[in-house]
Amino acid sequence: MTLGSSMPDERVVRGGGGGETASRERSVAVAVEETCCACVQLVVGPPNPMMARYVYAFVFLATNLLAWTLRDFGHPVLAELRRLRGCQGASYCLGAEGVLRVSLGCFLFFFVMFLSTVRTRKVHDRRNSWHSEWWPAKIVLWMGFTVVPFFLPSALIQLYGKVAHFGAGAFLVIQLVSITRFITWLNDCCRSEANLKRCHMQVQVVSIAAYVGSILGVVLMYVWYAPRPTCKLNILFITVTLVLVQLMSGVSLSSKVKAGYLAPGLMGVYIVFLCWTAIRSEPHTEICNKKAEVATSADWVNITSFVIAVIVIVTATFATGIDSKCFEFKKAEAEQPEDDDIPYGFGFFHFVFAMGAMYFAMLFVGWNAQQTMEKWTIDVGWASTWVRVVNEWLAAIVYIWMVIAPIVWKGRQVGSSPECT
Repeated sequence: MTLGSSMPDERVVRGGGGGETASRERSVAVAVEETCCACVQLVVGPPNPMMARYVYAFVFLATNLLAWTLRDFGHPVLAELRRLRGCQGASYCLGAEGVLRVSLGCFLFFFVMFLSTVRTRKVHDRRNSWHSEWWPAKIVLWMGFTVVPFFLPSALIQLYGKVAHFGAGAFLVIQLVSITRFITWLNDCCRSEANLKRCHMQVQVVSIAAYVGSILGVVLMYVWYAPRPTCKLNILFITVTLVLVQLMSGVSLSSKVKAGYLAPGLMGVYIVFLCWTAIRSEPHTEICNKKAEVATSADWVNITSFVIAVIVIVTATFATGIDSKCFEFKKAEAEQPEDDDIPYGFGFFHFVFAMGAMYFAMLFVGWNAQQTMEKWTIDVGWASTWVRVVNEWLAAIVYIWMVIAPIVWKGRQVGSSPECT
């Protein structure tokens, strides 16, 4: 082939490369345009409650990050508020009070949103517009509520810290009921006539894997956190967890209940996870907590665990907030949804976030505003450990009650799961 004959081929190759580049540029331009349109629609478009929930979650995340920043790096700033404090110059009070003040502002914001949107039923209600729009006004409101607590006296902040214990406890109860209801709902769906044959093999595999995973988790906790007979408290926690796993399985598989294998398997994984987090919350000086000693020797482990924990807090609050149906009664659940019904309960959504504000405050101060928290740590201390242990035991009790309640009440579906569609 001559040089002249090769020139068209080269132009074709160049043209083809230019076409690919132009195609990529057009794809990027379309993606940017769609993103901009979504943002504009969120601000000036019609009310979109499904999109609004993500904005509230972002606000909640920003508040968590602000509280953490003040706790770990805000001592120079918080020292200027010494005249407002009542801890007589103790340095450990600075970070805890900063967290509580930010938490109080977040709580006030979402509680006001709760009061202004509770019992909203239809999308044409004006409160739907308030929930899903008016973002500039709500951002200003959130910023105002965030700033105001820093001008309140320390005694009032300490009182809020005591109240936050109950609010955080309420959040944990709501969360565990939501998770337990989801597991029982999933179990009912898989065991329904429409899905029983189609999902039989998958259900068996998941159930066996969950049960084996639960037992394996218990064994690993014995190895990691109870290496010697003197670790009596950890042995107690792990042994009670093992008993609860067996008890839930026995009740679910009894001849009267017949709840199947899936629900107790998943609940077993859940309470083993709660037991693990409880033991991980023990102080790092605890001699039986060998994993905690390893974590303190590697900063990246602490940082990674902290980031994951913050994401879990926001995700758990978000997922629980949109699950308002788990607290509806049978009559309300039996009603067929209409086209103009709101997709989730706005009031319940904001109430959960308000309780979540108290919950993240307790995690950042270890459920004790009078203790020092290390940097990049979250939910560490004996108070945190016992809260998680009680939460684990309560989760098992709630599950057992849910599966035996219809029998106790002779067929009355107390807290029955929504129909699987």
